[in-house]
Amino acid sequence: MDIENKYAEDGTAPPPLAFALGPNLAAEVASAEPARRAELLARIAAEVRATIVRTVGGARFGHIGGDLSVADVLTTLYFGVLRVRPEDPAWPDRDRLVLSKGHCAAALYAVLSLARFFPVEALERFVQPLSPLSGHPNRRKVPGVEANTGALGHGLPFGVGCAVAARLAASDRRVFVILGDGELQEGSNWEAAMAAGHQGLGNLTAVVDRNGLQQGARTEATNRLEPLADKWRAFGWEVADVNGHDTRALLEVFSRPHDGRPRCVIAHTVKGKGVSFIEDRVEWHHKAPTPAQVAQALAELGR
Repeated sequence: MDIENKYAEDGTAPPPLAFALGPNLAAEVASAEPARRAELLARIAAEVRATIVRTVGGARFGHIGGDLSVADVLTTLYFGVLRVRPEDPAWPDRDRLVLSKGHCAAALYAVLSLARFFPVEALERFVQPLSPLSGHPNRRKVPGVEANTGALGHGLPFGVGCAVAARLAASDRRVFVILGDGELQEGSNWEAAMAAGHQGLGNLTAVVDRNGLQQGARTEATNRLEPLADKWRAFGWEVADVNGHDTRALLEVFSRPHDGRPRCVIAHTVKGKGVSFIEDRVEWHHKAPTPAQVAQALAELGR
């Protein structure tokens, strides 16, 4: 790997975070009383958002609107649901998470760094020349990344293959694929959805970041997706609609046993969630905040 997990190698403790939780966040969430887990996840998500703002602002590059909308989904999965080992990213029976909307790599990197797959300090190199932390994730360069994504419409077919492979290996590992809603205009997603329904892949969950915006316009003005839930059901999927910023609701739906069918979670979100001047603004699909805007955003996030 081009980014090494130095904490696993030399046995040193990672530096403390900027908020009042310990260094092993997933373990802290798992050991908490059930009623408190969602609260802890929400606090971690706030730190993820602040990390995204600093990363994109420092690099002056990124897709901050979609990064912020998917933050709660990624946080809930990595710190409350996924069976992964940051000290052993290639553990064969780990759960797989594929960020199909790969342009939101800054959100994934923020979560992976806070989960200790690699040092948080590495985010300072985001999209810098020769940096492994490029604008789209690369599995050969970044620990914890499962697939090279960003060419939209590829993540779900890849995830279907991972789910079939798990079944053939008699492994109980699970596969989660996060899709952008505008990405669903790619026909390859629906071919993959049809195959997953036919195969009855109960180890596969697709999560749609339903923020309603894509580059340049609203999804419904570009190429109408609704009735979205009915379309997934027609392909043989179980469907759940959920508030994509409610960590309690997300934790519940991701932890619920499958009924033998693949599951689609339609996570209703707000693009740019948490930062007033970015929220639900189409121009922030691919735009970086100025230093003054970074300061304002961090103040709004309580950081």
